[in-house]
Amino acid sequence: MVAGLPGSGKSTLLGRWSDGPGAPAVIDPRAVHVACEAVMPHWLPYPVYRPWARWRLLREVVAALRGDGPVLVHDCGSRVWLRRLLARGAARHGRTLHLVLLDVGAATALSGQRARARRVRRRVFARHCRGLDRLLRSLDRPADAAAELPDTLAELTSLVVLDAGTRERVAAVRFDAVPQRDGREALPPRGTAGPGPRICSAV
Repeated sequence: MVAGLPGSGKSTLLGRWSDGPGAPAVIDPRAVHVACEAVMPHWLPYPVYRPWARWRLLREVVAALRGDGPVLVHDCGSRVWLRRLLARGAARHGRTLHLVLLDVGAATALSGQRARARRVRRRVFARHCRGLDRLLRSLDRPADAAAELPDTLAELTSLVVLDAGTRERVAAVRFDAVPQRDGREALPPRGTAGPGPRICSAV
């Protein structure tokens, strides 16, 4: 999951990571929203058919998880229930959930919204800000890059936090390897969580 405030640069990052042959599947709630909006009467407000849009989104996620390659999910990250639902869905298909969180600040995110000419309503943006603040407070911003995640984020296998500067430079995310008996290192096999939830580093 690539998460952050609306306008924080999630779509740009996902586009960079999903470019080229063998690219991972990308699930974007905005694309689902637009597809649902296209078949609805123009006078019908989105909250009325939002449950249907979320159901279509979850169907897309489940279909992608049944494949063999990695799946990138675009989300604001402020909804605990969605993270836990994705984690359960991933586990059912022998996968684990990793979170890349863009912590760029509200001012930068609003600037990003202006640049893309698509503003989020003030009330909705404030709700996302509160949710993201709760998530960041639960981390207590540990200095140790290998620190364990708090119990409130137990659904995650790992977490990477990027600020505005790192967001522009990061080319990929490398998750901690699991030491093997022969001294070599390998990523955890599908269906296992490795040594436990960790805060990892971007490269």
